[in-house]
Amino acid sequence: QVQLVESGGGLVQAGGSKTLSCAASGRTFSSYAMGWFRRAPGKEREFVATIRYNGGSTYYSDSVKGRFTIGRDNDKNTVYLQMNSLKPEDTAVYYCAASPGSLPRTSYEYNYWGQGTQVTVSS
Repeated sequence: QVQLVESGGGLVQAGGSKTLSCAASGRTFSSYAMGWFRRAPGKEREFVATIRYNGGSTYYSDSVKGRFTIGRDNDKNTVYLQMNSLKPEDTAVYYCAASPGSLPRTSYEYNYWGQGTQVTVSS
């Protein structure tokens, strides 16, 4: 069982930066791939980024590639999402999730989810 709690959301101006954190409970965190997803108002939840269990590989959606960076600290049971050059279209609730997979990109591959944190980007 893995419990996930996101933090770091809030209001930011377009062009600004924000870092999200996701703290995990449980001693098996380092065995899970971690991902970030988001859901914008009126839209389906979409994949943002994922990182392998050991941090060795990452993968990003085209919409955030070059602007967002996913990282993890297995000693602290935490995964991060550094978001730069934010745009109004990045406004969404951001969720972290844990998966036993390698670099999972679909929500079906994730077993555990956080409650989400709201990020609002003003123009």
